[in-house]
Amino acid sequence: MAEGVVCVRERPDGKRSANGKAFDPERLFLPPDDDLAPNRPGETLRARLDGSGAAGSSGRARLVLARLLGRRPVEDAWRRALAAEQCVGAALEGLAAGGWDVVHSIVLPGDAIVSHLLIGPGGVFGIASRPGRRARVRVGASEVRTDRERHPQPYVREARHDAARASLVLTRGCGFLVQVRPVLVFVGARSVDVAPELDDVRVLEEQDVPGLGALGGALHPDRSRRIHTVARNRRVWLWA
Repeated sequence: MAEGVVCVRERPDGKRSANGKAFDPERLFLPPDDDLAPNRPGETLRARLDGSGAAGSSGRARLVLARLLGRRPVEDAWRRALAAEQCVGAALEGLAAGGWDVVHSIVLPGDAIVSHLLIGPGGVFGIASRPGRRARVRVGASEVRTDRERHPQPYVREARHDAARASLVLTRGCGFLVQVRPVLVFVGARSVDVAPELDDVRVLEEQDVPGLGALGGALHPDRSRRIHTVARNRRVWLWA
C-alpha cells in the first residue's frame, strides 16, 4: 500500500439499521475522535470562536473597543460565517429522509474547510456557505464581487479547488471514481447574479438548498453509503 493512503475495507453485510439503511460495521471501528459524522454545522468556526476568548467579558470588551476604533475584528467575520453555515447545514440535514447524508466542517491541510459535503442519489457536492450580508453579489468565472466590499473574493476558485481535493481523497479511499461537484451558497444576500460562462460551479441562495434533494440518478445507494463511510473518517483528509 502506498505511504499516506488510508484504506477503508469493504465489508459486505445485509443487515439494516433502524432507519432502514444498510448497516456498515466498518463504522464501529472508527475511533470517536476520528468520526466527523457528529460534527455540527460550523464546528470548526465554533472552535475558533471559543479559542479566541471572545465569549468572555474581557473578550467582549476587546471586540467593542476594536469596533469603536474602526477596526474589523476577525471574530465578527467568523460569526457571520458561522451563521451562514448553520443556516445551510440545517437545510441539508432536512434532506436525510430522501436518502442523503451530510458531513459538516471538514478541515483540509492548509486550514481550508469544506463547509458541507452532501452525499446522496444526485451525487456528491462540496458546499461552501458564504454570508451575503444584504449585499448585491456578482459571481464571475473565478471570483465574487459585492457592493459592500472593495476587493473581489476568490470564492469560486476556492470552491473548485476544494471540490477537486475532495474528489481525490474520496476516490482514493473508496477505490472507485468519486466526482465532487462544487456549490456556492450565499446566505442573506440582497441579490445574486451569476455570469453565464460559469458552468462548473453551482451557485445558490439559501432558499434554493432544499432543491438539491430532488436530484437523483447519479449514485447507487451502496456507493452513496460507501462514500459516506470514507468521508466521515477524519484521517482520510490528512493527505488531501
